[in-house]
Amino acid sequence: MRRTATFGGMPELPDLAILADAIDTSLHGRAFVAGTTPQSLVLRGTQAELAALGGQDLLEVYRRGKFLVFNFGHDRMVFNPMLTGRLGLAGVADKKWPQAAALFTFAAAAADGHSDKGRSLRLPEWPGADAEWLPARDEPIELRYRDATRMGKIYLMPVGVERVVAGWDEQGPDADDPALTIQVWRERIGRYHGELKNLLRNQAFVAGIGNAYSDEILWEARLAPFRKRSSLASDEIDALYEATRDVLDWAIAQLRRLVPPRLEVEQREFLRVHRKGGQSCPRCGTRISEVSAGGFVTSYCRGCQR
Repeated sequence: MRRTATFGGMPELPDLAILADAIDTSLHGRAFVAGTTPQSLVLRGTQAELAALGGQDLLEVYRRGKFLVFNFGHDRMVFNPMLTGRLGLAGVADKKWPQAAALFTFAAAAADGHSDKGRSLRLPEWPGADAEWLPARDEPIELRYRDATRMGKIYLMPVGVERVVAGWDEQGPDADDPALTIQVWRERIGRYHGELKNLLRNQAFVAGIGNAYSDEILWEARLAPFRKRSSLASDEIDALYEATRDVLDWAIAQLRRLVPPRLEVEQREFLRVHRKGGQSCPRCGTRISEVSAGGFVTSYCRGCQR
């Protein structure tokens, strides 16, 4: 049996992109066998709906905003792990997690890499099915979810059942969506007011950015977090767009290098300003400022962010 892979409940786009790719690579083409929910409060759906997933092949796992979507072709599951959720993969005989909230068993993958219905399945660019830190494809796998506070939710979405996924319909385009061109960005940003950090964290504006990466994007764009959106010149609006794309791409590349095999550990040390209060700005050398408001830490450089 290969090393067990455990994934931290990470709430922002780069973290969830890594998580989606790793789980997709591990579980694509496997048939759902059974599921149990020892902490039933995390489940939005019925036990009959959960049992009905039995025998369905998992076609793909993908990220939308801060959600993970498990597409079985006929039915879906939508995870919102939020701040305290933890997802992991392990062999069915491996030591069980204490206080597990949900357990989902998947069969061994077909040897030819296709589902048993003959559909060819997409694999993400990273990590590759032969990554040594992923569980073996020829053995059954357990997808495990734990949540100390039960903040996160698992939504069952059978065909023909209308179920509201909290926060889903309010999402704007993903911050890394190719369709979010600079022209679309310019049009969208004009609809919003308030401080720049709050704007980036507003999932209705763009989806997937949270507290940490809003700090990184604003540092990259040389814009102060408490500036009003209405104060931005046209070139600053464009700089914010470019910084958003650059930071997200950079972070995903960093996480692909740093995350394996300790996927349960949140990787934040590589960030340049977030939670680096008191350290020197890597660009201008000014001491990084850090303030806390509303339970969120904001880190920025007074020297080069205007």
